[in-house]
Parts: sequence; C-alpha cells; structure tokens
Amino acid sequence: MDLSSRTQYLQALLDRYLPARKRRKGALLDEICRTTGQNRKYVIRKLAKLARGEPRPRRKRKAVYGRDVEAALAVLWSIFDYPCGQRLAPVIRTELKRLRHLGEVRVNDQAAGKLTRISPATIDRLLRAKKGTWKRGKRYAGGSPGLLAKTIPLRMGEWKRVQIGQVDMDLVLHCGGTTEGEYGHSLSVLDVRSGWWEGEVTMGRAQARIFNALKEAEVRCPFPWVSIHSDNDTAFINNILYRYTQETGLGFTRSRPYRKNDNAQVEQKNYTHVRRPLGYLRYDTPAELRIIEDLYRHELRLYKNFFQPVMKLERKERAGGRVHRSHDIPRTPFQRLLESGQLTAEKRAELQALYERLNPAELKRTIDRKLGELYEIYQRKKKRPITVNPYKKLEPSMVTFLVRERPAVGLPG
Repeated sequence: MDLSSRTQYLQALLDRYLPARKRRKGALLDEICRTTGQNRKYVIRKLAKLARGEPRPRRKRKAVYGRDVEAALAVLWSIFDYPCGQRLAPVIRTELKRLRHLGEVRVNDQAAGKLTRISPATIDRLLRAKKGTWKRGKRYAGGSPGLLAKTIPLRMGEWKRVQIGQVDMDLVLHCGGTTEGEYGHSLSVLDVRSGWWEGEVTMGRAQARIFNALKEAEVRCPFPWVSIHSDNDTAFINNILYRYTQETGLGFTRSRPYRKNDNAQVEQKNYTHVRRPLGYLRYDTPAELRIIEDLYRHELRLYKNFFQPVMKLERKERAGGRVHRSHDIPRTPFQRLLESGQLTAEKRAELQALYERLNPAELKRTIDRKLGELYEIYQRKKKRPITVNPYKKLEPSMVTFLVRERPAVGLPG
C-alpha cells in the first residue's frame, strides 16, 4: 500500500473514528496499524491532521534588516575588499562612524545602529547573492640550497610565536605562463604575531636584489625584527643574508623542503595580498614594476595593515575524524600591534596619528585606479586587448609551442 492509498484509507475511517468512544478508537487504531504497518503514534497524529483540514499558513517573521541596511552592507563589503562575515563584523563596528563622517556610507542613525549589531552569520546571509555574483566574475621545483642550509636550523610544523618581530618571508613569481627570461618577483614579509605585512618587488631573483628588497621592508616595519624564517629558496639561503643575520644578531630559520605548512601563514598572504590584487599575469617591464612598487610602499600596505581584520587560530581539537578549530576575535594588524604592548610610546602615537588620517574608501579607490593603470600597460605591451583572466593561473599550451617551433614543411618548388 503506497502513501496515497494509506491516506485515502485513513480518510475513509475518519468518520468512524472521530465520534467513537475511547475503547472503540483503540480497536480502530489496532486495525489501522495491522493493515498499514504504521506506528500507532504516527497514525494518531495523521488522523488529527486530517480532522483539522488544511493547515494554517505559517506566520512569517518580520524582516529586521531592510534594503537600506543591505545596500550599506554591500558598500562596506566592497570598501574592505570583500571579507567574510567574521572579519567584516568587527571592522564595521570600529569604522562605520568614520565612514559616515567622511560621506562614504550614507545611512540614517537607525540603520547604522543595526549595522553595528549585525552578526557575522547574518552578514553572510544578506550578502549571499552578491558573493555568488562576485565569485562567478573570477610546479614549482627549485634546486637544493646546498651545504649552507645545514648551518641554518629547521623550524618544523606549527609554532606559536608570542613576540613581535618574528617574521616569515616568501617570493611570489609574476612569470605568467612561462619562467623563461627576466620577470618580476614579489617579496612578501609577514610578522606572524600581529599579521603586519610588507611587500617589495624586484626584477629577477638575484640574491643582492632580494637582500636589498628585504632591507627596504625592514625599514618600513614599525617594530624591530627579532628573527626571520624562509623556505629553502636559494634567494634566501645564501651567504649575503646569512652574514647579515650573523652580524646583526637576527635569528634565522628555514622550513623543511616541500613542506608548505611550515610557512603556512605567509603562504596565505601570498594569495590575499599579492595574487588577488595583481593576478597571474607576466610583469616584466620597468613601468609595470614601478606601479607594483608604488602600491606595496603606499596604499596597499596601509589598506591591508590598518583595515583588514585577521583571525588567529587559538586551538585545534580532533574529535574522531573531524578537526574542530577555534579562532579569536578578528582584529587588524594595527590593533594587534597596539594590544601587544611591545611598541614604544612614540611608535604607538605615530601609528595612531597615521590611522586617524586614513580613509579606507579612498585607499581602495586609489588601489583600484593603480591596478587599472597596471593592466593598461600590460595591454599596450601586448599590443592587443587581454584575452585571459588575470586572476586565473596561466598554464602553458604545449601544443601551441610545438606548432610554433615546428619548421615549415611543403612540397619542393
């Protein structure tokens, strides 16, 4: 007996069941259970539902956040570079008043109050459609570092660092689809305790150029470096950098070969701070590198360090086959530096004064404008419009290369 047949059977017995006394109802229920094989409590609920008729429509909850809140939330999401709800909620609470004063976000007091109380889950729910639209719009093998690497201690796996100034560094290649010739390299430097990031760009990977870029990044940091950590790239594992650490007393460690998790946090910044704004195109001209250098030294570092909250893993527990991770409250690198208590009073005052002068929306507009100029230069260099997605990793087409290199073949004469 299928579902519709059982429902018809119960409907036929309903006229006998409703007026019956208790003993007679019990007998009818026994008969129905034997006939249909259904549970007794389920049959009772089913008969009661049939007796009530069509259910009343459920009363919908009144909407708390209207279109004005959703529109302002979309503007804030774009200003702060499309973060998740967990990272966007705290920065809204700290920056909304400033953005309203600057005229970047226009909402009334009632909507502003709702925005400061909105939860991360509600932010993700309200932005779900816009996130879907935004997302739709978008082997490395190095040589052995040699004997010098054996004098540099290994740092393996996760290491919770409690001191400001213990930095990780890595290189990002702007080679496009081929590593042939000279092209730009981005040096990414990250203080893991605070999340403070600095970037530099060089033409090629000469050891002296990488060392000079590292010194530039060190000068711009608002705190002294205590130690540095890198992978096994020969751009880092060399006599120039090793002698410098010995002379200055800097700690120097390296990760294990082919173990990216030993350098996991700076690897994350390679995407969010370098690949995401610049894409995967090939940048190999002085004009392109000048724009990238200007971004790293001015707007991009200010935007990322003062207005992009970072979540830190507090603990990780394994329960059976699942790993449960707990994170702290998202805070910007600037906020984490102030909370660390490891800055001098002069440096704290200098950073606070710089923060008060900054407008995150203006920084974002300037970054977008300079990126537009960068892509225009790339187009002029190619002498044709870009036919590839700059945010998709470029894979060389071996078939095309073979066709280009194959000598012309034809009939004699």
